[in-house]
Amino acid sequence: MQPEPQDVAYTPDPAILELAEWLAEPVKPADFPETRIRFRNDRAAEQIGLNGLSDIKWASHFGRFEPLSANMDQPLALKYHGHQFRSYNPDIGDGRGFLFAQLRDRQNRLIDFGTKGSGQTPFSRTGDGRLTLKGAVREILATELLEALGVNTSRTLSVIETGEELMRNDEPSPTRSAVMVRQSHGHIRIGTFQRLLALEEPDHMAQLVSYCLAKFPGPSAPQGAPGRDEPAVQFLHQVVERMADLAASYMVAGFVHGVLNTDNMNVSGESFDYGPWRWLPKWDPQFTAAYFDQTGLYAFGRQPEALHWNCGQLAAALRLLVDAPPLIAAMERFGPLYMEAVARRWCWRLGVEPLNPESDAALVAVSEKDMRESGEQPDAFFYRNRGGANAAGKMAEALESYDATVSDHPYWSGGTPQSMLIDEVETLWSAIDERDDWRPLEDKIRAIREAGDAHGTPPVAAGHSG
Repeated sequence: MQPEPQDVAYTPDPAILELAEWLAEPVKPADFPETRIRFRNDRAAEQIGLNGLSDIKWASHFGRFEPLSANMDQPLALKYHGHQFRSYNPDIGDGRGFLFAQLRDRQNRLIDFGTKGSGQTPFSRTGDGRLTLKGAVREILATELLEALGVNTSRTLSVIETGEELMRNDEPSPTRSAVMVRQSHGHIRIGTFQRLLALEEPDHMAQLVSYCLAKFPGPSAPQGAPGRDEPAVQFLHQVVERMADLAASYMVAGFVHGVLNTDNMNVSGESFDYGPWRWLPKWDPQFTAAYFDQTGLYAFGRQPEALHWNCGQLAAALRLLVDAPPLIAAMERFGPLYMEAVARRWCWRLGVEPLNPESDAALVAVSEKDMRESGEQPDAFFYRNRGGANAAGKMAEALESYDATVSDHPYWSGGTPQSMLIDEVETLWSAIDERDDWRPLEDKIRAIREAGDAHGTPPVAAGHSG
C-alpha cells in the first residue's frame, strides 16, 4: 500500500517489534462475513496521512487487517496482568483485540492502532473475541465528546460492521457485530509491568522502561527528587503526573469511566477502552457507571483515588528495579498535581483565565456546591456560567475577579449544550438498531465537534514533553 500524496505523510514506525518476542503473541484476525464501513474518522486519519484511503482500501486494512506498507507483518496480542476491581488476575491479555500497526502523527508522536472485536487470541479464555455494534457506537460517542471536553483520550478511527450475530447477557440478543480500530499514543499498561514483576523479569522491565521513556517522552523529575536520574524513577514521575491530570480531566468533564482496572491504565496517560461509561445526570460523587460495581469502587468521586492506587501498583512493580524511597516520593506528588490540574481544567471549561491557586480552588468549591444544591446537570452548568456573563449569586461573586476567554463562537448562543446522558445514547442506538438510520449519530458527531471547536484549544496534557 502506497498512500496517495497528502499534507501529512504516512510514516510507519513499528517500534514495538523490538520488544515483541516477550511482550506479545502473533495472532491472526477473524475472517468476517462482511466488512461494511460504518464510521471512518477522516479528521483523525488526516493527521497520520491516511485520510486519502479509498473505502475499499480502508475496509481492507481496518476490516480484513491487510498490513499497512512497511509496518507490522502480523498483528500482536499484548501480554499483561492486572488488578480487576482490586483483585489481581494473571490470566488476562488482549483477548479480543491486538496491536495492528504503529506510525507517526503530525507532531511526530508515536501512534498505535489497536483493535476491539478483531477475533480470538491466546488470551480470549471463554470469550468469542467479538464486539457488538452497539459497543462500537458507544465508543465513538465517548471518544468524540471526551476529546471535545479536553480529555487526553484515544480516538475511534474506524468502525466496520462485520455481519455476524452475537449473543450477550447484558443486551438484547442476537445483536449485530463490528470491529473497531482505535488510535492511541501507546498501549503499554500498568498491568504490563505487573506481569513482568510476577514473572521476575528485571531485564525485560528495564527494557520496557527505556522504551516508554523514549517513545512517550516526558519532563525530568523535579530538582531535588531522590533518585531522579534512575530511569524507573523518572518514568514513575511522568506517569504520576499524567494520571493526576487524567483524573482531573474526568472530574471536570463529569465523566465516569466505570472500569479503572490496572490493565485499563495506559502509561502514556491516555484514557481508553470505554465499556460501561456514563456522564453525570447531576453532580453526585457516588454515581457509578457499571451495574456490576456493587461497592462503588469506581464511582465518579472515587476516580482520583482509583488512579492514584493504580500508580501505586506501578510503583510496586518498579521495585524490581529500584528501592522504594524515590518511588514513594514520586507517588506523593499525585495529590498536589491533581489539584493543580483540576483548577487549570475547570477554568478552561468555564471560559475564564486562571487567577491563582487559592482563588481557583475556591471557584471550584463554589461551583461544586452550586451543582450539588441545584441539581443542575454539569454540562448545563458549565454552559450557563461560561465566561461569567450569566452567573448569579455565589457563582457571580466567585467569577467577579476573573477575565473571560474569547467565546464568540455561535455555539455559546445556541441555548443548549452538548451532552451525552444515557437516554440520548439509547435513542441514537435505537435509530440504528430499528431502522438502520445512521443520520442521528452523524448529526451528533458533527454537533460534538462544533462544541469542541467552541471550547478552543484544550489544556495541554501533563507529563509530556514531545
